[in-house]
Amino acid sequence: MLHRTDVAKKLRPSPAVRFRLLRAALYWVGFAPAVWVFYLGFTNQLGANPVRTLEQELGIWTLRFLIATLTVTPLRNLTGISLLRYRRTLGLLTFYYALLHFATYMLIDYRLDLQAITADIVKRPYITFGMLALAILVPLAVTSNDRMVRRLGSTWTKLHRWVYLAATAAAVHYLLVVKSWPLEPIVYFAIIAVLLAYRLGKHLRRRRRRRPAAA
Repeated sequence: MLHRTDVAKKLRPSPAVRFRLLRAALYWVGFAPAVWVFYLGFTNQLGANPVRTLEQELGIWTLRFLIATLTVTPLRNLTGISLLRYRRTLGLLTFYYALLHFATYMLIDYRLDLQAITADIVKRPYITFGMLALAILVPLAVTSNDRMVRRLGSTWTKLHRWVYLAATAAAVHYLLVVKSWPLEPIVYFAIIAVLLAYRLGKHLRRRRRRRPAAA
């Protein structure tokens, strides 16, 4: 007869299955805020300017997932906690929220008035920065699968470093969109600045170590 521990081991899902289950759970949890804010919108619970509130909430969640994506590497380096397997999921959640944010702006706010949207991009710097961030996120999302990683090779790493520019543009976008400069956008900007400064410092230290070896 099989011992209870042997039965438990047989019933326990494999690491690959556990990863897929956790990744699916992360997607479900990640999309919950979007579902909730759209529910509030459909039930007229987003205040006096529901479209603007909807746009802002989706934009803020874009920044939150972007920060979560950028935090994965420093978290591993400083604490040993590795969430690298879920960084791609967090990155895709960032893109999906950015797309929802953009779709709300295009379809609900401006009702596909391309002339007004083009004028907005040219005249309003915060729209320009927002569009720049989205334009960068699109190729990053398209190439975020295993097939593209293998196909692009080392170019994939160089391409995905553009996420740092996207993060900067997104932070500036949020900072400029709020006229009175409350604390929240400044905090998000500061967090992204710290995360990017950490990466820059790490890159500079790596270059210093290589110089003596090359000499």
